[in-house]
Amino acid sequence: MDTIPHRELRNHSSEILARVSRGESIAVTNHGTLAAIISPPTSSPLERARRAGRVREPRGRVDLTTIRRVQLRETSQESLADLRGDR
Repeated sequence: MDTIPHRELRNHSSEILARVSRGESIAVTNHGTLAAIISPPTSSPLERARRAGRVREPRGRVDLTTIRRVQLRETSQESLADLRGDR
């Protein structure tokens, strides 16, 4: 993802919007702080992560029925209370 200052967006908006329409996401900064990310409207966060190389496609099909079920000794409510420090 390319990062540009807001001034560049203001001065070259048509070129930048053309890049976005071709599928590129662009981060815009204001005084060095990230202010916005411009993305194509059809791209989901997952699709943007794929294009950026942060995720990969699965190698094969996963059969969830092969995963062994586990019985807990406590209820979900008790586990959450323990995590929250309520008990």
